Amino acid sequence: MIPTDWLGPQEWQAVRLSLRVAAVATLAGLPPAVAVAWLLARRRFPGHGLLSGIVHLPLILPPVVTGYLLLVTFGTQGPVGSLLKPLGIVFAFRWTGAALACGIMSFPLMVRAIRLGFEAVDPKLEQAAATLGAPRAWIFVTVTLPLILPAILAGATLGFAKAMGEFGATITFVSNIPGQTQTLPSAIYALLQVPSGDAAALRLVLVSVVIAMGAVLVSEWLAWRMTARMNGRAEGRA
Repeated sequence: MIPTDWLGPQEWQAVRLSLRVAAVATLAGLPPAVAVAWLLARRRFPGHGLLSGIVHLPLILPPVVTGYLLLVTFGTQGPVGSLLKPLGIVFAFRWTGAALACGIMSFPLMVRAIRLGFEAVDPKLEQAAATLGAPRAWIFVTVTLPLILPAILAGATLGFAKAMGEFGATITFVSNIPGQTQTLPSAIYALLQVPSGDAAALRLVLVSVVIAMGAVLVSEWLAWRMTARMNGRAEGRA
């Protein structure tokens, strides 16, 4: 366990904010990622390639460009931001904006991992359930979803790790305000600009590595448990 006095108050703020931003970005992005992954994996329609390209655009564009587009769109003077401001919803230069930027940057990774899960599901299993008269929604919940849970966990882990490490889009959209929008990458960057900040930056780097590895290990353990449980149920039915 990390001693509480090992990091300074401002450094702990960056750690807590990063965890909060990454968690919100992952949880908010996961349901639409599942929906888009299903659409790309199971349906063919005009504009399929265009949709796939738009989804993966944040991986291709420089993160600073994505951040600038977010600022232009969701800023208080932007077409979307100006509509949300009277409702009390402001993203620019707020931690919620950091979550939005991280969610958009991590979204393609979640979609890709979950899409591979959908494509790996044997359609005959779903067809067998359909022949028994089960509705499509029930088939998805009871057959498809359990089979792709490892893929969903992998996508969530990738999304969380990407959100924890996001820098370019975040700092462009919400700046680097200590205690408000300063995440771990932004704090490390700020410390590296100070002659005496190398030691503190190294501590935050170690914290980042521990959090990322912890997320991966927890994801692997959960995926193993789910796979073992599913195999146990299959053997019991046999």
